[in-house]
Amino acid sequence: MLIHLSIYNFAIVDQLDLDIPQGMTVITGETGAGKSIMLDALSLAIGTRADTDCVRTGCQRAEILATFDIRHLPQARQWLKEKELDSDDECILRRVITRDGRGRGYINGTPSPLSHLRELGELLIDIHAQHEHQSLLRSNTHQRLLDEFSGCSKLTAQVQASWQQWKALQRQINTLCNASREQNARVQLLQYQVEELDRLSFHQGEVEALEQEQKQLAHAETNLHTCQQVLDICSDGDNGNILHSLTLCQHLLADLDLNLPALQEIISLLAGAQIQVEEAVGESHRFVDNFQADPERLHEVNERLSAAYSLARKHFVPAEELPLRHVALQQDLEGLQCSDEKIEELKQLQNSAELSYFELAEKLSEKRLKGAAKLNKAVTKHIHDLGMPAGRFIVELVHLQNQAPRNLGMEDIRFLVSTNPGNPPKPLDKVASGGELSRISLAIQVITAKTSGISTLVFDEVDVGIGGGTAEVVGRLLKELGGRGQVLCVTHQPQVASQGHTHFHVRKKLGKDSTSTSITTLMDEERTHEVARMLGGLEMTEQTLAHAREMIFRSQGDVPAIKESPCRL
Repeated sequence: MLIHLSIYNFAIVDQLDLDIPQGMTVITGETGAGKSIMLDALSLAIGTRADTDCVRTGCQRAEILATFDIRHLPQARQWLKEKELDSDDECILRRVITRDGRGRGYINGTPSPLSHLRELGELLIDIHAQHEHQSLLRSNTHQRLLDEFSGCSKLTAQVQASWQQWKALQRQINTLCNASREQNARVQLLQYQVEELDRLSFHQGEVEALEQEQKQLAHAETNLHTCQQVLDICSDGDNGNILHSLTLCQHLLADLDLNLPALQEIISLLAGAQIQVEEAVGESHRFVDNFQADPERLHEVNERLSAAYSLARKHFVPAEELPLRHVALQQDLEGLQCSDEKIEELKQLQNSAELSYFELAEKLSEKRLKGAAKLNKAVTKHIHDLGMPAGRFIVELVHLQNQAPRNLGMEDIRFLVSTNPGNPPKPLDKVASGGELSRISLAIQVITAKTSGISTLVFDEVDVGIGGGTAEVVGRLLKELGGRGQVLCVTHQPQVASQGHTHFHVRKKLGKDSTSTSITTLMDEERTHEVARMLGGLEMTEQTLAHAREMIFRSQGDVPAIKESPCRL
């Protein structure tokens, strides 16, 4: 729940530090005193868009801090954990709005986008504004409220996930079906291309090997002539050759008959060189003797390379990549040829997903029907208590037969109401009286708020347009909610104000050059005088004060005396 609120330089508030107690807290004051300022600031703390006019005149920025006790809010704790914004027992939301229109948000001291403040705020607090009933005119709101009241929000999420799975399969099937109608020309082209590559059947590395072989075959005569020249130089030349020269050199050095190590090393090196040349000559003779020119093979190689280069140009790839292109085209062709089988496989998966969906949707429908009956009874009772004894509230569930799966279940949900005997139930937006709609909406909000899982509920002047005994019933309803958690209520009705466990009073202070708002906690006689003021009359008589005391006394019943809540201004 909300345990502390700090406001600085916001609207006509200079500085406000307010501890918020558990139970029902009423906020009252003269018209125009700024009773809703605290709630407006709280809305900004949970991510509502800000107007630069909200910054106090003469100041550069406004700042709002809201501290929540989240020990009993598991969803909020899980959200913080997922965003790595863990806290122990408290969560602090901070909002800064500057005069130039810039703003920043913080969660537990960490800069955070407003979307995160809004997501977390929805798990911490529920604000019902004066015209909140407008959202109750939308069917998606009816579905959400019924599911929360019926305790089937998790089941609704499962239905939605099942629908998403079914829808994804449907999209795949549609894509393949559309493609199959356009793929005939593509299949024919691929078949021609694959057959052409099949005939040539290039294997990996073949083009590189052919290019090397072509180079050898094309230069065969040159190679033979060069080898013959080498043989002449090394051994066959009539005018001297390398072998003859090496032999002569060894004889000349041996004839010196000098036993010198240096000369012996030279002779040894020359002998080694002679052996190497003789081996080279032998290899050259074997090459020349076995050499055969093969113009037919050269022609075959040239033709195969020409075919490779031509195909490569067709497919816009290097010739050496033709085997990879061949495999890719085969896979594309197989994919298109088996699309019918794939479509059938997807349809079987979709049928299974559809059966799973309808099984979950049927369970959801059953829970909604049971919840609708309870909600009808509870809201109708409160409508009677709110001064509409002939009123009836009905949750209409129209089940859709023989329909494809839908996002949030297989029924349309609408809230209907009948306000007069003999009148058939009509949608909420067909209710003639705005006052009736306001009371009906309040009854729905009070009942559904009990199952919202949010411990802090804010009601901003939702009791406008009612009075007397009806206003007292509204107060009792809000007090009942406060007994389960925390309720903040801005009100003009003394019957509502007298029900609060805590009473905040808002005053406007008019200075010479400025205006400010203060909030104080009313105790005992101060509270009695405020309720008496709200009862009306130009003069506050003993009878008015006695009436106020009686209202407060009757509303408190066995409730313990109010403990003062610190309020620092």
